[in-house]
Amino acid sequence: MADMTAMVLPRPGVPLARETRPVPRPGPGEVLVAVGACGVCRTDLHVVDGELTEPRLPIVPGHEIVGRVVELGLGTSGFVPGDRVGIPWLGHTCRRCRYCVAARENLCDAPEFTGYQRDGGYAEYAVADARYCFPIDIDRGDAAVAPLLCAGLIGHRCLAMAGGPDEAPRLGLYGFGAAAHIVAQVARHEGREVHAFTRPGDAAAQDFARRLGVAWAGGSDEAPPEPLDAAIIFAPVGALVPAALRAVDKGGTVVCGGIHMSDIPCFPYDILWHERTVRSVANLTRQDARDFLALARRVPIETHVETFPLTEANEALRRLRDGELTGAAVLLPGGA
Repeated sequence: MADMTAMVLPRPGVPLARETRPVPRPGPGEVLVAVGACGVCRTDLHVVDGELTEPRLPIVPGHEIVGRVVELGLGTSGFVPGDRVGIPWLGHTCRRCRYCVAARENLCDAPEFTGYQRDGGYAEYAVADARYCFPIDIDRGDAAVAPLLCAGLIGHRCLAMAGGPDEAPRLGLYGFGAAAHIVAQVARHEGREVHAFTRPGDAAAQDFARRLGVAWAGGSDEAPPEPLDAAIIFAPVGALVPAALRAVDKGGTVVCGGIHMSDIPCFPYDILWHERTVRSVANLTRQDARDFLALARRVPIETHVETFPLTEANEALRRLRDGELTGAAVLLPGGA
């Protein structure tokens, strides 16, 4: 098989390097996938910028992968060449620790993550553990589906942690990017009233949120018109935790959906009192993926994407870092 192009992080804090590498071969239980599209996630940015400190270096980032199986490793079952599959952040678990045996594999003691410990999708081909891949039978193109593999999955888990539609009918979303624009559509489908919080003064993001049908959109320095039942924080800004606590009503829940966040400042106890809850969401389980992908076949989720050629991965990351994207960025190995 011919060589492939990959965008590689040699060490944190430097741009990705374009490399020509041999196409990897799948080992036992693995699949080789020709990448059709790979979403650019804020977690990738945390890896590249050195805010997540345990990558296997050098590493090919990317964990919102959609493509086609081209080769099976020895003993691999469940897929055949030509199958369309998705490869998410959770790339492998030990399946033995107390979390794995309790169906909480998102908290595994010895996990491997795609684009962090296992080479990911910023390349023309990727190898993945077949047990952690998912069939994709959603009738949309690869670029449209790619953000569902993390922004959608983690957003769906966050939404569940915030409480059901009866428990949390009025929902706030802090940081209206890739995950929030998907969650907003699911929440509205469930009949919830959605409030969108953006960077102060970001009129474009607020207009985008209104086009998706949110009830209110404003800056994160503003109070919503009515108290919220729950809030999900996607922006990696610790100062939003006390802001969200002030916005939720008694008994409300604040969910921190990011894998990394700046330090949370001190806040008075009275905004936590009255049985408000602050909780984090970590990673995902394979059941999360099965449930959300089944939901995505039924709910008309429209992902708003901006595509980039694979070799422009650094520009896509810069645009994400600088808050210049509306929706999600997606890399295409074949060009935009």
